Amino acid sequence: MKKYIALLLPALLFGEDLKSILELLNKNNTLLQSSKLTNEAKQQNIKTKENATYPTIDVGGYYQNLQTPASGQAGDIYSVYGKIGYDLYDGDRKKSLIELAKNEYKISDISTNALKENLALDVTKDFFTIKNLKASLNAKEEAKKSINEQLTRVKRYVEAKLATKSDIDRLQSSFDTNHYEVETIKFQIDEALQNLSLKIGKKIDSVEDSIFYENLDEKLQENNHIKVLKARRDAILLNEQVVNSAILPQVKIENTYSRFGYNRTNSSHPAGADDQNNLTLSATMKLYDFGINKSEKQLLTIEAQALAKEIDYKTKEQEVQTKISLLKISTTKEKIKSAYSALTSAKSAFITINEKYNAGLVDYVTYLEALQTKTNANMSYEISKNELQFGYATYYYYNGKNLEEMLLLQIKKD
Repeated sequence: MKKYIALLLPALLFGEDLKSILELLNKNNTLLQSSKLTNEAKQQNIKTKENATYPTIDVGGYYQNLQTPASGQAGDIYSVYGKIGYDLYDGDRKKSLIELAKNEYKISDISTNALKENLALDVTKDFFTIKNLKASLNAKEEAKKSINEQLTRVKRYVEAKLATKSDIDRLQSSFDTNHYEVETIKFQIDEALQNLSLKIGKKIDSVEDSIFYENLDEKLQENNHIKVLKARRDAILLNEQVVNSAILPQVKIENTYSRFGYNRTNSSHPAGADDQNNLTLSATMKLYDFGINKSEKQLLTIEAQALAKEIDYKTKEQEVQTKISLLKISTTKEKIKSAYSALTSAKSAFITINEKYNAGLVDYVTYLEALQTKTNANMSYEISKNELQFGYATYYYYNGKNLEEMLLLQIKKD
């Protein structure tokens, strides 16, 4: 039993890292599952369009009862028949519809990948928001502990009449304010964890540190949002082929074989042929449609032009956002250096002031200011580190990278 508990202990002690969270997102998110089902439907539509190119086979029958048959016609006629038909030429309409169906599947598949990327970035943002909140909580908890220690100390001094009740009240006010902030942050963390749990389909109680590879030198890759737009533009070209097929000749061949039976026959109303084979070759061509075809092609041309503008904008947006992401990464690295320096100084200053406060050489105001400076410096340092990781995530997102693949292995704290 102890052996199994030991195996389960890491799962109980540690939360989920970002890599495992993104894996859960891909597996459990219902929006992604819905998009994947849409892909299956689009794939099935290809088979439907391909099957439409094969000959059609029909069977049927009829029964005719004439109360007063015309001369030379039997009173009762019944028949069964089989018919096979095939489009010899349809202006390549069916071929174009197949290509269009394949393109629709391509669009759906790329859209699923784009949705996956959006959700991954959204979840990554939630993840580092929680990390920021936890950093704030840890700093506040540490400050709360320090204030509580001083509060306990001052209470002893008041009992020994070495301090006044006002000294307790001032520290108690700071303690209560800090406690309020701690509880507020705890609620924010719980709220963020529940939202994250909803997206990945699994309850998450805590998150672990995760970091990205730094790989910023690769050539900019076209992201899935632009790929979707280009695939839609291709779909318009295929739709134009479908529209053009309407004004081309349509040639069809049909062969129908029928068997007949008769009742109420006589010399005036004789039986007809026992069977009949009917071969039909038909050709049609639309000469004029009052400008409908022309109007449809103009509509498609305008839609293609609109997409071209959108593709151009999205391409420039990707370039700009990538540059902004690189700038943010560079700036955040400098912030981390400054924050670390400030934290080192704040810790050193607090140690000195804390000793002076304990010796009665500085008042509580100086002590609380030093504690607040250290708390803020601690939060700034940890939050800056998380901002850097989200900066990497944003860069990889706009560069068309898979965020899950750009993560290092989970890092466990000692």
